Amino acid sequence: MTYRLHGTPGSLYTGKARSYLVKQRIPFENRAAGEHRFREELVPKLGRWIIPVLEGADGTLVQDGSDIIAHFEAKGGTRYPAYPSTPLHALIGQIFELFGGEGLLRPAMHYRWNFDEVNKAFLSIDFSSSLAPTGAPDDVQAGIFAMASTRMRKAMASFGVTPESIPAVEASYAEFLRLFNAHLAGSPYLLGGRPTIGDYGLIAPLYAHLARDPHPARLMQQTAHRVWRWTERMNRADHDAGEYGDVPESLFADDEVPETLMALLRFVAQDYLPEIRAYVQYTNDWLSVRPGIVPGTNGLDRIQDRSIGVTTFIWRGHQLQVAVMPYRLYLLQKIQAAAEKVAPGARARIDRLLADTGLAEILTLRTNRQILRANHLEVWGEPLTPAEAGN
Repeated sequence: MTYRLHGTPGSLYTGKARSYLVKQRIPFENRAAGEHRFREELVPKLGRWIIPVLEGADGTLVQDGSDIIAHFEAKGGTRYPAYPSTPLHALIGQIFELFGGEGLLRPAMHYRWNFDEVNKAFLSIDFSSSLAPTGAPDDVQAGIFAMASTRMRKAMASFGVTPESIPAVEASYAEFLRLFNAHLAGSPYLLGGRPTIGDYGLIAPLYAHLARDPHPARLMQQTAHRVWRWTERMNRADHDAGEYGDVPESLFADDEVPETLMALLRFVAQDYLPEIRAYVQYTNDWLSVRPGIVPGTNGLDRIQDRSIGVTTFIWRGHQLQVAVMPYRLYLLQKIQAAAEKVAPGARARIDRLLADTGLAEILTLRTNRQILRANHLEVWGEPLTPAEAGN
């Protein structure tokens, strides 16, 4: 069966799904989200315009990069299992799925939209060619780019990128590149010799925005060559790791967590845990005044909306104001589920790892209702008991 992946070349979340399909050698064809059929046939079925969307030959639709990966992993027999079988690696993989796709949005948006003198000529063609209907005249394509650009620049502020925070955003990203580049000196992928769910989370921003747009691509090439090579490797079906010699296509032995990976986890604790904490607090407050939300719905007047409000927190000395999106808490739950699956002895190892890296809270920060996905939307489950919520 050959699948269709509906998205765009420069889409962060499409890049995650595309990399997975390429690495697993799953037959697929890229389809532009600007195609008439996507807009007229698929969007009504989805309930909102959103990418990526995987379409099977039988018409089955799977929306969202994480769900696309889970769809194939549930079938088994994938070339590179995305979910590690050992407890520490399984947990770390889920941490970097969340951090990659969501925690690196600030540098992704900043380096795409705040360097028009270098990026704009590329972006204007790249966006319009995949979002405009096939054969659309130049003025229509220009109008589509202007609309998309305006919307994305507004979204950039909702992720906490402001003139005041930009120096901190750049310093944070430079630190991440240095740490990830150092880690990749010892292995071609995050957890060893093959990609896992953590790599697919990280590739989303590190390829689509930060290794593909002209200004950040040059920055990555010049300051973190191993990371740039990893973005190439993640988009090729072969191992593409010749510079590592005869490295086996297996994960670190004995569930090992090298010091370079510990350093990356400490970075996540410093850089992203404050935002998770604010998200959970805001969400629980929001739920507390809406006890009547029906399970299986999202409680919003416009069901296609992704945000339930705005919260603030202190990040690197700046007060940031960000939109609260339940989808991020959906990925947080996957981290917590990975910890809950393990035997007591393994749980003790997980607790030590998280304590040593400053990430212990990531298992206790919980919303009072689970976030589920149904009918291509994020929806609320039944209210949790105090014991289930960890209260």
